Amino acid sequence: MPVTPAIRVLRTAGVSFSNHCYRYEPGGGTRVSARELAVDEHAVIKTLIMQNEKGEALIILMHGDREVSTKALARAVGSKTVQPCDPVNADLNSGYQVGGTSPFGTRKKMPVYCETSILQLPLIYINGGAKGYLVSLDPNELVRVLRPTLVNVQR
Repeated sequence: MPVTPAIRVLRTAGVSFSNHCYRYEPGGGTRVSARELAVDEHAVIKTLIMQNEKGEALIILMHGDREVSTKALARAVGSKTVQPCDPVNADLNSGYQVGGTSPFGTRKKMPVYCETSILQLPLIYINGGAKGYLVSLDPNELVRVLRPTLVNVQR
């Protein structure tokens, strides 16, 4: 299993997690990881790097089978607009390659927002910091470590 900055953060925080490697497909997203791991895509959490109108980056965590309403997210974060970062800026802010972005152990400190309904799941699967690598953990551990702002921005 890879030892990424995300894994170091989880270990340091004493988080109990399981490793899950799968065959990565470029552009396949959570649909592929859910299929390869035989889990519900709703429990696979995507880590999206977005930016506001000032170019300030933020992280939004969303169910794999749902989309983010950028208008609702902009209202929730107090910005005029929010849009996805281009891949180069996402990589620079997170320290991870798009497709292997974890919310844990990012290069730059960014505010983290989490869709509230994620906390209703008994177990989540989230990127461990490499393409084709997820970790599963209790969503309450995600809250304990990241201290995200909870939002309702799915559409």
